[in-house]
Parts: sequence; C-alpha cells; structure tokens
Amino acid sequence: MDPHLLRTYVVVARLASFSAAARELGYTQSAVSQHIAALEQDLGAPLLTRRPVAPTRAGERLLEHAGPLLLRIDAARAQVAALVGAVDEALTLVAAPTALTPRTLRALPPTGVTLRVLPRADVPGAVATGAAPLGLVDGLAAPSDPLRLTDVAPLGVRGVGEEPVRVLLPADHPLAHRTGLRLGDLADARWLDAPGAGLPLDQLRAAHGGGGFRPALRYEGTDVRTLTALVATGHGLVLLPESAAAPGTAAAPGTVAVPLTEPRVVHRTELLYAGAPHGPAEVFAARLDVTRS
Repeated sequence: MDPHLLRTYVVVARLASFSAAARELGYTQSAVSQHIAALEQDLGAPLLTRRPVAPTRAGERLLEHAGPLLLRIDAARAQVAALVGAVDEALTLVAAPTALTPRTLRALPPTGVTLRVLPRADVPGAVATGAAPLGLVDGLAAPSDPLRLTDVAPLGVRGVGEEPVRVLLPADHPLAHRTGLRLGDLADARWLDAPGAGLPLDQLRAAHGGGGFRPALRYEGTDVRTLTALVATGHGLVLLPESAAAPGTAAAPGTVAVPLTEPRVVHRTELLYAGAPHGPAEVFAARLDVTRS
C-alpha cells in the first residue's frame, strides 16, 4: 500500500472534502481524486462516498489501521535519520504532566532544555517520530509492574520511579476526614475525566476490576492546577500521585488528599527512548538513575 495515497485518504476523510484536503496537502483537487481512486483500485473497494464525502464501511476499517501504519513509517524514518544525524547539544523532552515528579525535575540539566508537556497518550508517538529523543509517561500499576503502553513503534522503556497515589477530594467532602480510602468504595462517586492531566479513569476501572467511575466533567487540558481547582469547587474527584496532591504542590486550596489503601497500586513513571540515548539525552537518563538510587 502506497503511504502517500494513504496519507491523502486520511486527510480527505478527516476534512470530509477533496478541495480542503488539496489545500492542506498542497496538491490539486484532481491529484487528490487520483490518489483516492488509485487506493480504491489497489484495495478493490470503495473507500469514500462522494456526496457527502464520508468513509464507507471499508473506509472506516482502513482508518482504524491508517494512524498506526503511518506512525510506524514516521518512526522508522525518524530513527534512521537520528542514526546518521549530528548529536544535538540540547535536550528536548516530552512528558505527561504528572510524570514531572520532583525526582524527574531534579534530573534535568541546568541549561539547554526544551520541555514540552503533552497529554499522556501523545508522548509515545512524539518519541517514536523523533519529535523528542526522550519522553516521560506515567500511570497506575501494581508495584514493580511495567505500564501498559500503546504499541506505536519499538521503543526502549526504563522505569524511573514509583510513589503512592492519593484521592483528591474537596475539603467539605463526606470522606475527606478518612485516613485511607478503598477504590471500590468510590466507584459510584463523581469523578473528573482528565486523561491528559490526572490518572485516566480507564486505569481506575482496570485496577478495580469492574465498571463505575463515571465522569461528571471532562477536562481536556494538561494543567494540573486547573484540575485540582475543579476538585476544590466540587466538580468531581481525581486520583493523583502523592507528589502532585500533597499540600504546597499543585493541589488547590480547599482540597484534601487521602491515601488510597486498596488495591495496592502505585504511580509509576517510565522513560521512553527510540534507540540508545546519546549526548544530553544520555546525561539526563544517567541522572535519573542516580536520583532513583
């Protein structure tokens, strides 16, 4: 399958327009139409209806595969280019907000750093495609267990820290006086769905082994302070690493952080890299190992 044709198809399907896709891609509309026709001929199936422009059933199935396929191609290109490119004298790091724990922040070099905070799900793809040589991701896991990451490309993974987790509640919440909370007792509570900033609700469901944890509000940003302010004003609960929920950190006034006592899970942070780190990336990785010990 020609990846150029596949990229054209993805853009047409996203914009629902041949002319808009042509403008975005820098092609003529005729060239876009030819790309789609060639791809349909190759696969032996119509992929788009024309009026309106929308994926057919076969086209929808192709879209499910297209993103991972194109990401793999971009990752391969980036990793080959990195092998023959010059060593960068600066460090670019992508990280999920709550992966920036005190330990990882202490490991950063004093100068020459570009730090990009991304939604947790975007970090592996950014590393795989060469947007940054290193990434920090985090999530909920049993002690010493690795995170379950999306397989976007062959990536190196190194655990760099674990810490307890806490349930952040408004100070006037009926459970705020507890010394510990069980996750199962909170399945029917009001929760904040904040996949980019807090620990995702699907990870809570997996740890609980069942359903529940319905979101009362969805927050699509990456600012942990905004997330904790939503908790303080009663919009829902959130699970955070201890270092982000403790007093004097990102936790907003008017909140209480109660330890999670059951199940036995931790907040785990992992370092991602495509190929062996070198230059400033290698130094940062080594400093992480030192701060962990």
